[in-house]
Amino acid sequence: MPHINLPWREELRKRRNKEFGVTAFITAVLMGGVVFGVDWHFQERIDFQNMRNSFLEQQIASLNKKIKEIEELDREKERLLARMRIIQQLQSSRPEIVHVVDTIVRTLPDGVFYTSIKQRGTAFNLLGIAQSNARVSTLMRELEKSEWFHNPNLVEIKAIAQPNSGAGGSEIRLSNFNLNVSQTQKLKEKDGGGAS
Repeated sequence: MPHINLPWREELRKRRNKEFGVTAFITAVLMGGVVFGVDWHFQERIDFQNMRNSFLEQQIASLNKKIKEIEELDREKERLLARMRIIQQLQSSRPEIVHVVDTIVRTLPDGVFYTSIKQRGTAFNLLGIAQSNARVSTLMRELEKSEWFHNPNLVEIKAIAQPNSGAGGSEIRLSNFNLNVSQTQKLKEKDGGGAS
C-alpha cells in the first residue's frame, strides 16, 4: 500500500497550496503596506525637517540683517559720541581761547604787528612785522612771562626795506619774523572758576 493516493489528500494539498498562496499574497501586500507606510513616515519627517531648516535659514537671514543694522547703529553711535566729545572739548575750552587771544594782544609791544596767527593743538605759529629785532625779543620775553604761553622759539627773522613815503624818501628797515610758542595747559577748574 505504499502508493495509495486518496482523493482527500489531493484536495488537502490543493487547499494548503491555495492557503499558502493567499497567505503569501496577504503577507506580501502587508509587507508592501508596511514598507510604503515606513517610507511615507520618513518622507514626512524629512519634509518636516526641511521645512524647519527653511524656517531657521529665514530666521538666520533676518537676524544677520538685524546684526548688520545694529553694527551700523553702533558705528553711527561712535561717530556721534566722537562729535559730542569734540563739542564738549570746544565748550570747555571756550573761556580758555578768550584768555589766549587776550594774552596775544596784551603781550604785543609797540612797533610789532601780526600778519598771521595759526594754531595747531597747543602750538601757535605767529608771523609778523617788527620795527626792529629788539622788539621781537621784547615780544618773546612778554610771551614767556605770560600765564598762558611758554617756550617761545624764533624760527626765522628777515630784514626787509620799505620805501618811506615821508619827507626824507629813504627806506625804512623792518623785520619779518616767524615765531612758534606753546600754550600752557590750564586746569579746567581754574578756567571754569573764571580765575585768570
